[in-house]
Amino acid sequence: MLNFSFCSPTHFEFGKNTEEKTAELIKKFNGSKVLLHYGGGSIKKSGLYDRVIASLNAENIAFVELGGAEPNPIDTLVYAGIELCRKEKVDFVLAVGGGSAIDSAKAIAAGAIYDGDFWDFYSGKYIEKALPVGVILTIAAAGSEGSMNSVITKVDGKFKRGASGEAIRPVFSILNPELTQTLPPYQTAAGAVDIMIHVCERYFSVTEDVSVTDRLCEAILMTMIEETPRVMADPNNYNARANIMWAGTIAHTNLCGVGRGQDWASHGMEHELSAFYGATHGAGLAVISPAWMKFVSRKKPEKFIQFAKRVWNVNTADEGIACFEKFLKAIGMPSSIKEFGAKEEDIPMLAKHIGLTEEYAFGGYVKLNVRDVEEIYRLAL
Repeated sequence: MLNFSFCSPTHFEFGKNTEEKTAELIKKFNGSKVLLHYGGGSIKKSGLYDRVIASLNAENIAFVELGGAEPNPIDTLVYAGIELCRKEKVDFVLAVGGGSAIDSAKAIAAGAIYDGDFWDFYSGKYIEKALPVGVILTIAAAGSEGSMNSVITKVDGKFKRGASGEAIRPVFSILNPELTQTLPPYQTAAGAVDIMIHVCERYFSVTEDVSVTDRLCEAILMTMIEETPRVMADPNNYNARANIMWAGTIAHTNLCGVGRGQDWASHGMEHELSAFYGATHGAGLAVISPAWMKFVSRKKPEKFIQFAKRVWNVNTADEGIACFEKFLKAIGMPSSIKEFGAKEEDIPMLAKHIGLTEEYAFGGYVKLNVRDVEEIYRLAL
């Protein structure tokens, strides 16, 4: 096990009707004027918007609104949010929604008090200061409600890139599984895949003697394998929703990743599918990750054998990957990047756009250069 520093100070308020504590938590973390950031009309149709507004009004907390957060959040909306925060002297950002609204809120919170272009943070600069961010989660998927990470797409050039910093880890997150019961089946399934691959990015590691985090990863994967079909069959199954929601949070706080090397190649390759074809992130991962597994397991099969035996109760790497693919198909996920509109002739462009070359490689379990990535995209066809 490697040395590590780990701090996860987010206050989690979990369970039914917990959104009623919104204003109380904002005050606890010294918010007095709030940017309320959300996506489309779903929070208004569900009544969540009205409940949040009522909570703010009851405690005389001033707020301004910025809707329009969309899947694969974009930089243009972030710039609008930054301008609004500065104009209105906002001191707290509240995201209501899934990973897209949360990631966008984090970018706004960092950019609002930064003298330069917020995109600096998505080009490698660490985020050291930001307005405090609170979350009301409506989709169990990205884990952004507990993480120090954010991903934004730059419209000009279609660059989907990440940023990180403890300053953007939410100060509180309200997790009410009931809020996820109205999700369409496809979004529920895509969210489940996102959770599982957040775990896999940490699980497939060359670091030895990490039994505790290995077992944590395996427990979350096995929970998702058990609970996802239950919630697909019965969207109103509160307990299945609750287990999936908490699994999503644990998967991305990095509790499962401390003391070990991590991979993240699948995410890097999927970001291109989202940026160029608008693929839902979890659905893109459902195609890319098995292709990555097939390619990488040929070079380094050891951890895949463990994955097969402990998670899927089969004996070989190929059998474990096949079980994973069968599971993904059963929950309605795509199996080819062609389903997003990608063509074989696009593959060199996709691999190059990541920024890889023959020399520059990424991935922690097996280093991948541009040729390797092209081959993985071909396997995903």
